[in-house]
This record gives sequence, C-alpha cells and structure tokens, in this order.
Amino acid sequence: MFYKDWKPIYNKIAKDLNISKNADEKAANILKNILRNNRQNSNDKLNSIIKGKEVVIFGAGPSLESSLISNKNNLSNKIKISADGATSALTQNDILPDIIVTDLDGKISDQINANSKGSITVIHAHGDNIDKIIEYVPKFKGEVIGTTQINPGPYENINNFGGFTDGDRAIFLADNFKAKMIYLIGFDFDGKIGRYSFSENKDRNLKLTKLKWCKYLIDLLKKGNPNIQEL
Repeated sequence: MFYKDWKPIYNKIAKDLNISKNADEKAANILKNILRNNRQNSNDKLNSIIKGKEVVIFGAGPSLESSLISNKNNLSNKIKISADGATSALTQNDILPDIIVTDLDGKISDQINANSKGSITVIHAHGDNIDKIIEYVPKFKGEVIGTTQINPGPYENINNFGGFTDGDRAIFLADNFKAKMIYLIGFDFDGKIGRYSFSENKDRNLKLTKLKWCKYLIDLLKKGNPNIQEL
C-alpha cells in the first residue's frame, strides 16, 4: 500500500484513538537513528523470502494455541510470520518464525532470541513505545527492519507497508511483497483476548478498539486480495 492510500486511514485511526502524530514522528526518528548506527537495513531479503511464497501469519488470539497444534504438520513448507506475542507461542512449540512483526509489546526476550537465530525482525515505532525502542532495539543482534505508521519519507531506513496492529501489519507486509497465498492463524474478533497478547496490565477497552481496527484493515485487504484466508 502506498502512503498516499494509507494516510487517510491513519488519520481516522489517530482521531479515534487520540494518537499523537508528533509522538509517532519522534519514535520514527529515534528508531531511524538506532538502526543507522547499528546495522544496515535492507528490504531485499524480505522480498526474496516472501515473493511468490505461501505465507502463514500468526496472530495472538485465543485460537492460536489449538490452531498451531492442529496445523503444525502443514507449516514446514510455508513462510512463517509471527505477530509480536505470537512469537512466544511458536518458539515454545519449537517453531522459529522466518519474520517477526512487533512493536515490542510481547515477551521481548523470546523475540530477541529468535532474532539471534535468524528471524528477521520488523520493529514498529509509534509514540507509545519510545522507551522500549531505546532499551531493546540495540539488543537485537540479527537483521532488523524499521517501520512507522506515518510518512516514512523523512526517515532513512524506515518503512511504512501499511497496517496498524502487529497482526494486520504482518498481513500488509506479506501483501506488499506479493506472497502467493496468505494464511491466517490466531486472528479472533469475538471480544476475547488471547494470553499471548500479554495484555494483563493493559486497558481492555483500548485493546478491543485496536482489534476493531485490525479487523477493519484485514477486511479491507481481503477485498483487494482474494488469496488471504484463514487456515
């Protein structure tokens, strides 16, 4: 999705959730500086991993654990992308994601460990995770790619592939790099929050509002891409 198409959606989300664009800009600038100082950032590997491939994206909903077990034998020949906290469920089942999409809201130690073993980690900067960006991003020693939800133009090595929550951003990522098929596991919109969302100390109403936007964005993508389906 081009930024010009994403911008009006972002503006609606920002208005609904009272998101500060200035804070998002600050976060993007901080992430840009950390990535510039610590590693070379390239999207080429993402393209080579995803383009033309069957991709499975793991959300952190309540159905994640049971669906992961029932589909485990079907995953070996597919590219695996985990959304933030879902990374912990995968690694606990001895599955290493190819790509992690995260705003550092889950169990970060699991994500750092997976990154050290080869998981490309797509780290998202927004106004509410600045402290985590500063503390944790330098600890990722493997390949890291930065994203933002605002105009990425002013920020070297920072991308905007579209999307708002980790789950729908992962789908936008796969769509952007032209995956052959995109299968979804652990995406639940029945008002329940999965334990891999690590939301015990967070505002439940805010989480549900974000899930509402997640569903909206996934439905929007499905309209333009018939190859997105639940597994």
